[in-house]
Amino acid sequence: MLPGGRLSGGAAKIKQHAALFAREEREFGVPAPVITAFWGLESDFGSGQGKDQAIKSLASLAYDCRRSDMFRGHLFDALRLIERGALRADEMIGSWAGALGQTQFMPSEYMAYAVDYDGDGKRNLIRSVPDVIGSTGKYLVHLGWQRGQPWMHEVRVPQNLKWEQADLTIKHPVAQWAAWGVTRANGQPLSGNLRASLVLPMGRFGPAFLAYDNFQAYLQWNQSLMYSMTAAYYATRLEGAPPMSRGSGNIPKLSIDQNREVQQLLSRMGYDVGRIDGVLGTKSRTAIREVQIKFGLPADSWPTAELLDRLHRGR
Repeated sequence: MLPGGRLSGGAAKIKQHAALFAREEREFGVPAPVITAFWGLESDFGSGQGKDQAIKSLASLAYDCRRSDMFRGHLFDALRLIERGALRADEMIGSWAGALGQTQFMPSEYMAYAVDYDGDGKRNLIRSVPDVIGSTGKYLVHLGWQRGQPWMHEVRVPQNLKWEQADLTIKHPVAQWAAWGVTRANGQPLSGNLRASLVLPMGRFGPAFLAYDNFQAYLQWNQSLMYSMTAAYYATRLEGAPPMSRGSGNIPKLSIDQNREVQQLLSRMGYDVGRIDGVLGTKSRTAIREVQIKFGLPADSWPTAELLDRLHRGR
């Protein structure tokens, strides 16, 4: 998700709009790399905002029976944006789900959190970069962003770690992680008294990160763990962090079909894995961790061939 253009392009945007970012950080407290990472991931800095007509998309989804109430609210707010002169119907081109603008706000979020940062009397997240920067900062504060606090950084973990502690639902003071042998990615000791969760996106043999309270704002933006990890990592790179470690040793990998089989077997055992689709979301990873603990396996929330075999045998 981070080709060279998104890194160099993001750095260029931060430099180009330094005064705007400085204003936003004074007012809302969100660092430029954090906003820029969302900007790059959501639309490649405005170049790919979607191709679907928002009103048509929202009307169709409001009629659909799965989440009709939510999309009906977004549809009415999209109409209010037109009524109040913020946008014209013909320029409301966005995602299949009706998200609009360079950081892809749903219409209700647009109504509630978009700000007129360029002073032209309108809140235009499709064309106005100042409005995009200010509005994204304000929205992240609504999602729980805390001024002056970290969000995530890479760490190095020992292979004798208590793996069951590596979960977003578990937080320990940084000093405790240090006592268990966790260090900064460069091997330097950890410091500070903040509480953080250890996240192993590819299990105990892959890269490792400490996620702080501000990481919850990423999960509020998008509940996908992989999206949130990518956005947060992207921001660390724009802030100056080196490329992440590729892990130690061979990372065990299952195919999508095998992951789906893991989900099916866990579901039969009574675990809530969310959608059974071969994609490991937070619910699937939590279920994997719980059954790893039950089977006495290293509880790193990452599926392996051994786990799949144990699930077939039921022990």
